[in-house]
Amino acid sequence: MTGIDGAHGTAIAEGTGHGFATEGNGKSVAMFDLKTYKTLGRIPAAEDADAIVYDAPSNRIFTLNGDAHSSTVIDPNAGKLITNISLGGKPEYGASGGDGMVYANLTDTAEVAEIDAAKASVARRWSTAPCKNPVSMAIDTAHHRLFSGCRSGVMAVSDYQAGKVVATVPIGQGVDGAGYDPASGDAFASNADGTLTIIHQDSPDQYHVAETVETPRFSRNMGLDPTNHRVFLAAAKFGELPAGGRGRPPVLPGTFSVLVIERGAAAK
Repeated sequence: MTGIDGAHGTAIAEGTGHGFATEGNGKSVAMFDLKTYKTLGRIPAAEDADAIVYDAPSNRIFTLNGDAHSSTVIDPNAGKLITNISLGGKPEYGASGGDGMVYANLTDTAEVAEIDAAKASVARRWSTAPCKNPVSMAIDTAHHRLFSGCRSGVMAVSDYQAGKVVATVPIGQGVDGAGYDPASGDAFASNADGTLTIIHQDSPDQYHVAETVETPRFSRNMGLDPTNHRVFLAAAKFGELPAGGRGRPPVLPGTFSVLVIERGAAAK
């Protein structure tokens, strides 16, 4: 697919035959055909349209608009804007609970916002303290747990029925991705410092770091395939920052790669 203006995230509403990609630069969402991958139209969103979630029970798409402090709600059949929800903070990643609720990290206020998908309104919010700057999110629907990867170097585990943090576990620095594999009971945090933290769920309220895998620096975006239990990391080689520059160095052309990581049978 081409022509996505500032691609950030994608969501698939398989029953409608449509996929959706946020356009951070265009303040919009591109709807595309799942068979032809051709763009079918664009739906207005808001500034810094970033992460995007499909909620099956409500059959709605929710974007998380960072700088706008909002979520745009979209009808995936018609590809039409339903409404915008004010979240009261800067959202990053989110997840659907599969029970009519959608969850989003608010990184600037260090909170989780719970969105009632049918009502398109914020139902609750709770603090992620001692976690600061929660960014990435994964979900364990069987035990009703949310995993918030925090830039303060911890993963905060919330009981989303009770609306409170029940555990924190140390992770690497600069987290931007998270995942949870219900088959193994492992949660993952991909970090910009060149680590993938693997956290094992001993019980819904108890966790320990099972392994820390060395990865290339800035490999902080990940995906998890629950059918083969592999983790996929986006990686590249980086040049030097220009004099006086800050942040991530420029990507060297032609160096993008995808790392595939799997646990050994003996690992626990």
